[in-house]
Amino acid sequence: MKFAKKAEITKKEKAYYQKKLEDMLNRLQEGSGETVQEMKETNQEFPDPTDRAYYESERNTTLRIRDRERKLIKKVKSVLERLENEEYNVCKECGDFISKERLDARPVTTLCINCKQLEEDREKVHQI
Repeated sequence: MKFAKKAEITKKEKAYYQKKLEDMLNRLQEGSGETVQEMKETNQEFPDPTDRAYYESERNTTLRIRDRERKLIKKVKSVLERLENEEYNVCKECGDFISKERLDARPVTTLCINCKQLEEDREKVHQI
């Protein structure tokens, strides 16, 4: 979807981002519900310890993915709140407008590209 180059978000753009975020939220919530249901229904008994270890490894991987998704759900809800409060395209760090291209690529972002780059540079320095 092409938008005007101005920094303010129009009603049409707001509706577009809201739908995009709500769709993302719905997909994430459906996935987490399916995992919980599968775990409740699965009562596996494995005669072979290798099979059991494989099953546990797969389950742990699934749980790690769901934990990341849980955090993303929280972030999407927070961003939807920012959208309602007319703060959606404002960088939390510097207060500048976040480009619409960045919002299209990463709808849950709260940082403009410059602040995100600075954050990543700081993280690299701390990893060394």
